[in-house]
Amino acid sequence: MAKITAALIKELRDQTGAGMMDVKKALTEADGDIARAKEIIRATGIQAAGAREGRKAQEGLIASTITDGGQGQIGYAVELNSETDFVAKTPQFVDFGKEIIEDVAKADASDADQVSKAPSKAGTVNDTVEEAGALFHEHVKIGQVARVEGPHVEIYAHRKSAEMPPSIVAMIATDEAGASVAHEVALQISAMSPRWLSREDVPADVVESERRVATEKSQAEGKPEQIIPKIVEGRLNAFFKESVLLEQQYVKDSSKTVGDLFKETGGKALSFARIEVGTGDDEE
Repeated sequence: MAKITAALIKELRDQTGAGMMDVKKALTEADGDIARAKEIIRATGIQAAGAREGRKAQEGLIASTITDGGQGQIGYAVELNSETDFVAKTPQFVDFGKEIIEDVAKADASDADQVSKAPSKAGTVNDTVEEAGALFHEHVKIGQVARVEGPHVEIYAHRKSAEMPPSIVAMIATDEAGASVAHEVALQISAMSPRWLSREDVPADVVESERRVATEKSQAEGKPEQIIPKIVEGRLNAFFKESVLLEQQYVKDSSKTVGDLFKETGGKALSFARIEVGTGDDEE
């Protein structure tokens, strides 16, 4: 049996918000497998509503731009982190963001490593970031990076307050027919945080995990065995409606889905991305 260490308990508590005894019990049942322990916690309904999984205590902004590409348009978005919102909202930090996104677009960079190595006035973007850290007297770094491409690209940049730079950027690539609803869908992505474009894009292991959690939760609730499969399918469908963009209820008209919007135009959504300050992987 795996040893349940204090570090393992702390990691699971940080990710789920569950109490110490619940975490220890789940880890013991899962023989130290933290992914399985998280499933057990979800199935028993003890995960805290304010779970902090995947979040980090950092400020900053999201810089974004659209350029013309060989097959239409390309959208880029980069998260730039500072330690405080005081620095993030300064004109100098906003200008720093504009400089970085221009370098990213010129290099056609699509991940953090490519962004760091992209040419800039200081040498590379990584050099520019180091100079910014010295200028602002704070740790400054590159966070999440996204790139989408298609005949039409739409970007919506959301500010949580008037004095702050964009902290959420939603991008969607569509065909020409879908361009007419692209802005509305970008707003949807910003507000509703979908994870996948279509049901087919959801990884098989994620679906299996959700199915297992739904089954165990139904059993824990004492549902009759013969109706559990139907309940599980209902819960899986609810998961898809929450997590899959084309299956989400359209926020401005609950009688239709986002997929219905595209059907009405005869258009297609090709890909999307959403970046929010402070929601990437934790720093090592």
